[in-house]
Amino acid sequence: MEDNMIDLTLWQLLSAYIFIIVLLVIVKVRKIPRDKEILISTLRMTIQLLLVGYVLMYLFENPHPLLTIAVVILMVVFAVWNIFKRIKHDLNRRMKRIIAISMAAGTLSSLIYFNFVVIQFSPWYDPRYFIPIAGMIIGNSMTGITLGVQTLVEGLTEQRSKVEAALMLGATPKEATRKLVNQSFDAAILPTINSMVGTGIVFLPGMMTGQILAGVNPITAIEYQIAVLLGIAGAVSLTVIIYVQNGYKVFFNEKSQLEE
Repeated sequence: MEDNMIDLTLWQLLSAYIFIIVLLVIVKVRKIPRDKEILISTLRMTIQLLLVGYVLMYLFENPHPLLTIAVVILMVVFAVWNIFKRIKHDLNRRMKRIIAISMAAGTLSSLIYFNFVVIQFSPWYDPRYFIPIAGMIIGNSMTGITLGVQTLVEGLTEQRSKVEAALMLGATPKEATRKLVNQSFDAAILPTINSMVGTGIVFLPGMMTGQILAGVNPITAIEYQIAVLLGIAGAVSLTVIIYVQNGYKVFFNEKSQLEE
């Protein structure tokens, strides 16, 4: 079945950029100031994917455990850096450290469990499996923790008076922020839950679609997709809960008072 895979020509690939032109026309007509951002995003996406393609070709032809580990670590580092850039609020050094630890602990522990217990491919460092799975887990965890950070920071900023009132009534910082922490966790995992709800009926996930286009049996593709979605849900949940359980502490001093 793999022989039936359609190999896109350069002109076929270029023709897909008509969708970006349509998008640019729409934002231009509607006077939405997004044209520059759209162009930069499209250019970055194209360059990044082309570079990744060549890197993956080299890794697939020269599999080595150190190379695979190095790539995964680089992905985590880039994800953490991207979180810092996407958060609209200023983050102090302590908050950044908690975000980095949460991302590393949550994603790597989930990835190790998923690869060694669920998939069990051999060799364990096979980049054809390890890197794509790592990308999906790390990418979704990055989105989740970004939402969690934004919701927690905004909540503690906007509801500062309520938190202070609770503290004055004898509540501990953990008790005073419990509702905000729960809201942050809920906001962070909502996109993952929505994705799981719509999968199969509303849309077909990228991994599953790619496998089917490559000639893989649809049932096999579905089995992998179910496993991956469950792995993503677990990784996002673990990453975010580590963050929210520690992130709120940054806003309090040693006397359990809100920092100015």
